[in-house]
Amino acid sequence: MSSMLRNSQLTGEREVVWLEEIGTLDYVRQALDKVNTRRGRPRYERDGRLVGYTNLGPDADRDEDSGLFARRTFFLLPHDRPNDPCGPYQVGAPVEAVDPRTIEPGKVGVKTPRSQKPCADERTPASR
Repeated sequence: MSSMLRNSQLTGEREVVWLEEIGTLDYVRQALDKVNTRRGRPRYERDGRLVGYTNLGPDADRDEDSGLFARRTFFLLPHDRPNDPCGPYQVGAPVEAVDPRTIEPGKVGVKTPRSQKPCADERTPASR
């Protein structure tokens, strides 16, 4: 698993599959996981919930050492802003978090002003 991904690690990706509507999500975490299949829903063994994943093309190679495929998963932990709007990420986002609208097959997503926005409850009293 890696939090700082490069496009060169994603060359075998052919499709991004979302399990939830991403229009309401400010950010998702992305990780590169080693799995035994090119396609289909991968096993998810973290706290929180799996939001999406990538499918690989038939030409995607297995890792020489492990024999597994490297596929991205997109997830949210219980303390992330979509689950806990005024929790630890009410301002900013985790290092591996990106705006889901910027994710494409073979391209690492990026942070945007939306993914970094503050919690609505953090407005100053004068702005309420």
